[in-house]
Amino acid sequence: MSRTTARIATIALLAAPLLAFGGPAAARQASPQAQAATPRTPAGAEARAAYDRADPLSRSVFWTEQAEIDPLDPVAGVKAAQAMRELGRFQEAADMAERVLLVQPDNVEAMLEVGRGHIARGHAFYGVAALERARDVRPRDWRAWSLLGTAYEQVRRPQDAQAAWAQALVLSPDNPDVLTNMAMAAMTRGDTAAAEPLLRRAAAQPGASLKVRLNLAMALGLNGKMDEAEQMMRRDLPPEAADRNLAWLRARSGSAAADQARTWGSLQGG
Repeated sequence: MSRTTARIATIALLAAPLLAFGGPAAARQASPQAQAATPRTPAGAEARAAYDRADPLSRSVFWTEQAEIDPLDPVAGVKAAQAMRELGRFQEAADMAERVLLVQPDNVEAMLEVGRGHIARGHAFYGVAALERARDVRPRDWRAWSLLGTAYEQVRRPQDAQAAWAQALVLSPDNPDVLTNMAMAAMTRGDTAAAEPLLRRAAAQPGASLKVRLNLAMALGLNGKMDEAEQMMRRDLPPEAADRNLAWLRARSGSAAADQARTWGSLQGG
């Protein structure tokens, strides 16, 4: 998204690396010298699959360690970057993805993560080149076009942004992520009237997320349709979270739409 951005670990998951290297008992018995001399080996497929289901913090620790064990493992680097970004460590996420590109220059997933990291930290300019490269390497991947639209919008290239989003929708018609990016860009320009139909289209898609529906509720509320906004929030959020979001909307009914769009993200998750 243009200005906003969006976080299941268990004891068993956290124990996986120890199990992979011989278990906690073996670790206790080994001397410090032996531990230092024993090379670490990458985790197996089972541990990797388990951590893919973990929370962002656990994933960031695990995948960063895997990337350190094998710097030539592009999967580990990309997944570490993704987890860092989810934790709000945007610069670190971009840096980790850049490390992947040093050893695998044509890794599109890493290029996309570079772009996402810089967009999320509010400095999309530094991610444009990676996203343009991703677009050129894989021109039929709607994600590169959609992220480019967001980056162009952030660096005040609105015509290029609209062209990129239009191509993304050609490749993936009515994609809720693309439509939401377009809508939030309109919001930050203060054009809530233009944002509402885009978000209605996005929310109507089978793959629409909770965040899409809450963004639509925001647009409805800012456009004076509080009854409809409240109905949506009551369906999607616990009572306390819905009350908090509705109070936020009412308190900002007279604020600039751009400021509203920028601060809405702190409440969306409920």
